[in-house]
Amino acid sequence: MAAEVEIGRGKSGRRAYAFDDIGIVPSRRTRDPEEVSVAWQIDAYRFEIPLLVAPMDSVVSPATAIAIGNLGGLGVLDLEGLWTRYENPEPLLAEIASLDDSRATRRLQEIYTEPIKEELIGRRIEEIRDAGVTVAARLSPQRTAQFHKAVIDAGVDLFVIRGTTVSAEHVSGRAEPLNLKQFIYDLDVPVIVGGCSTYTAALHLMRTGAAGVLVGFGGGSGHTSRTVLGVAVPMATAVADVAAARRDYLDESGGRYVHVIADGGMTNSGDLAKAFACGSDAVMIGSPFARSTEAPGRGYHWGSEAHHGDVPRGTRLHLGTMGSLEQLLYGPSHVADGSMNLIGALRRAMATSGYTELKEFQRVQVVVAPRRD
Repeated sequence: MAAEVEIGRGKSGRRAYAFDDIGIVPSRRTRDPEEVSVAWQIDAYRFEIPLLVAPMDSVVSPATAIAIGNLGGLGVLDLEGLWTRYENPEPLLAEIASLDDSRATRRLQEIYTEPIKEELIGRRIEEIRDAGVTVAARLSPQRTAQFHKAVIDAGVDLFVIRGTTVSAEHVSGRAEPLNLKQFIYDLDVPVIVGGCSTYTAALHLMRTGAAGVLVGFGGGSGHTSRTVLGVAVPMATAVADVAAARRDYLDESGGRYVHVIADGGMTNSGDLAKAFACGSDAVMIGSPFARSTEAPGRGYHWGSEAHHGDVPRGTRLHLGTMGSLEQLLYGPSHVADGSMNLIGALRRAMATSGYTELKEFQRVQVVVAPRRD
C-alpha cells in the first residue's frame, strides 16, 4: 500500500500517477515485433487487437463499428446517441461540426432531447450483426432497465453498461436503482461495466458477474469532470489498483477472471502501452479515432457528458483529420507523436521489453518518470 502524503493537518491522501508520470523499462532481452501477439479474448469472442472504440457519436456509427470489426477490433455503439434518436442523423452531425464553440454545448443539449426510439435500437444492432462482426452496444445504468430487452432481442454479443462512475451499490430515494448482480445474472450475454477507479469499487463490480470492468471516467480528452465536479483519479494508479482487484477476485472466486479495460485518457500509442504495463487486458479509446477520415464527427469529438441537461462535464473538441482507420491502427505513420500506427507501436513496445504476449507484458517493470515539457 502506498504511503499517504499529508495535504494539510486535517487531510492526507495517496500519491497517484498518470500515464505521463511513468515509463516502461526495456529488458535485457528484446524480440522481433513480428513475433508479438496482441490478440485478446473475452468470453467466447476473440479479437486480433485488444482495442474497443468508445461509444461516442463522434467516433462510432454503425458503419464505423463494422469497419473497426473488420480491422480486428471492437466498435461499441452508443444506444443513447444520435443513431437511436434520429432516422438519419447525418445532417445533425454536419451541423455539430459547423457550430461556433460558444454555441456548441447548448445546441448539443437541444439535439439530444429527442427521445430514444426502441425500434432504432434494434435496427442499428441488426445492421452491424448482418455485416458479420461482433456486436457491442452501450447503455447507461439509468437506461439499462428500460431498453435492455430490445438490445438482447436484436442480437447483441457484448453488452456495455457505461457511465461516468458506475457502482454496484447506487443509492437513490427517487427511483429503484439497477440491481447489477441480478441483472447480469439474468442475461445470456457477457456484460462489461464501468467506469470505476478504485480497488474497492472494482471488486464490487467484479462480484456482480461482469465479464469486464472499465477503468476511468470514460470521457478522456473532452472530459471536464475534474473542473466541474473536482473528481479525478490518474489513470496509471487507477488501472494498477483495479488490476490488483482482479488478482484478488480471481482467488476469491476460485478462478473467475474478469477483464480490466482502461477507458479514457489515452491519446497516443505510448499511453496504450503504459495501460497494458499497469495491468489492462484491453483499452477503450475514442479521441484518436475521431481523427479518422471515416469518423462521423468530421474531425470534431464529444462524449455523452457534453450534452448533459443539468451539469455538462464535457466539451466538443476540434481534433482535425489525420488518416483512415486502418492507418491510425496499422500505419504507415507520417507523424512522430504516437497518434498513428497505434498497434505497430504497441508491438514494438512489447518487443523492446522482451514480451510476446499481452498477459506477460502486464509484468513489465515500470518507473516513475514524470514527463518534462
